[in-house]
Amino acid sequence: MSEKEIFQTPPLFAAQAAVDGDRLRQMTEEAARDPERFWLGQAGRLDWTWRPTVASGSSFADDVSIRWFADGRLNASVNCLDRHLAERGEQIALIWQGQEAAQVERLTYRALHERVCRMANVLRGLGVGRGDRVAIHLPMVAEGVVAMLACARIGALHVVLFGGFSAEGLADRLNDSGAVVVITADEARRGAKRIPLKSVMDEALARGVPSVRHVLVLAVTGLDLPMHDGRDLALGPLLAEASPDCPAAEMAAEDPLFLLYTSGSTGKPKGVVHATGGYMVWASFTHELVFDHRAGDVFWCTADISWITGHTYVVYGPLANGGTVLLFEGLPSYPAPGRWWEVIETHKVTTFYTAPTAIRSLMRDDGGTVERHALDSLRLLGSVGEPISPDAWVWFHEAVGRGRCPVVDTWWQTETGGILIAPVPGAVPQKPGSATLPLPGVELALLTDKGAVIEGVGEGCLCIARSWPGQARTIWGGHDRFRQTYFSFCPGYYFSGDGARRDEDGYYWITGRIDDVINVSGHRIGTAEVEDVVATDHRFVECAAVGIPHDIKGQGLVVFAVARDAAEPGLADAASLAVTRGIGRYAVPERVYLVPDLPKTRSGKIVRRLLRKIACHELDGLGDLSTLADATIVGRLIAVVGSAK
Repeated sequence: MSEKEIFQTPPLFAAQAAVDGDRLRQMTEEAARDPERFWLGQAGRLDWTWRPTVASGSSFADDVSIRWFADGRLNASVNCLDRHLAERGEQIALIWQGQEAAQVERLTYRALHERVCRMANVLRGLGVGRGDRVAIHLPMVAEGVVAMLACARIGALHVVLFGGFSAEGLADRLNDSGAVVVITADEARRGAKRIPLKSVMDEALARGVPSVRHVLVLAVTGLDLPMHDGRDLALGPLLAEASPDCPAAEMAAEDPLFLLYTSGSTGKPKGVVHATGGYMVWASFTHELVFDHRAGDVFWCTADISWITGHTYVVYGPLANGGTVLLFEGLPSYPAPGRWWEVIETHKVTTFYTAPTAIRSLMRDDGGTVERHALDSLRLLGSVGEPISPDAWVWFHEAVGRGRCPVVDTWWQTETGGILIAPVPGAVPQKPGSATLPLPGVELALLTDKGAVIEGVGEGCLCIARSWPGQARTIWGGHDRFRQTYFSFCPGYYFSGDGARRDEDGYYWITGRIDDVINVSGHRIGTAEVEDVVATDHRFVECAAVGIPHDIKGQGLVVFAVARDAAEPGLADAASLAVTRGIGRYAVPERVYLVPDLPKTRSGKIVRRLLRKIACHELDGLGDLSTLADATIVGRLIAVVGSAK
């Protein structure tokens, strides 16, 4: 598929879209011409106890200071719940769909408000106050959302931890954050498996986490577990006894709302800090703009709430905008392929936002299942997590969206708080594989590796020249690390760590992490570029490319490929040929390994750091594996590479 191929917004959608091309240009110009006025206007989308009079006081220079709406005061929980009660009290706020079809819970805004108040009172009763950290270690159940909003209500910072973390990974994050209370569950259901959350948490605390005073245990499966006397408390009875009324704490806009841990390039996690006011404005603004949010929408973001995507587009963005969100406990193909399509049909989902990895998996496993479902309720699709290959984009658009749903391919990061680049539906024509254009108020720049600005068509390091409200403020306990990681590459710019290409229409194509750019005999090759050309051969489900040291070329290219039928002969040669044809002979891989799967985080990101080490046979010190959705894949990859020596 040519990069010049453009998909116009489907006519019916365009006719009803809230923002057309003229309106988007107007917003972009207003944000550039008078950002102070523009963002103070956007602040009006929230309810403030003291409305801000100043938008940004941010500086990327020297010590780096990010500040938004600093004299404003508000509460995030109030903005997600209380302010909707008068008009939307009986509207469904949250639909929880369990693994089994009969496991459904629908909470109105009034019911969700009551649940949040009860949880907040339980925490207050345990001495949790403003500024304390509360670790949330729960499966995809309604109580996860409740706990997040309860923390926000009393001014505590939530630290949501992925249920697949190892005991070591949990202990590291608990100690770094200084969490005083942990909310966990007996078990999590994941297909036919049971994940022993409480047992792993016990093991983590046994490693020494002196800050934790109490562990609240939610009964999900009802498993009988030992309870640590004086520390562990059953959550259900406490919630039943708690008052359904809890006054909200008035917070300064710059008070932290949450910490969220993201792995660094060395494997050492970073606790990214997001502040209340700016984050809430950005979550509300981007959710409404990018997803063309309107009354009656049922919004399904498939991300786990332990990732930033779940924070912003499962919880804060949709609820701040008075929407209805779907929370799904299960897997896309459990108990059989097509489960996601059943969920969409059952709950009349209108907006479906998922990861390219999931899309490619659905392509592989679907076998025509999607065609047997009407999916008439869908009107918008979205992708997030990694660059989406053009063939996956087209399948998503045609097979799932039936050609009538725009696909918003979004680029953003944990550190950005929300979407920065995306095709606003109804306003921006789409090119499969391109994140397209920055949102209003986002000033992008492409820089060379020496820090020179690239004008017009070109490829370089993706940076941002001006702060935006959703930007992270710091790294918990490490502002110097924050400054060094994101602002030392080129003074005056936020460095995303990603590479990008800008085409003649000004559209941005994300080429992958800068440390995933491979320099082969002077030719700079983006891993995403290699992966896209391999994906043009539909015998491959997905692949990942990494660079390894090479005595002559400087770096050599290695490809890990997942085939639809691994027994088919000649697949390694086919992958090499696809790279040669799509990029050139200089890019031919040194090795193509056919593997059963790739190491991924739960959010779908491929952990290329591990692939590089395995390809180089550097098996000592693989780093933190606790973020992986399936840590057992590492051993299988090592075996494949070892057997090919």
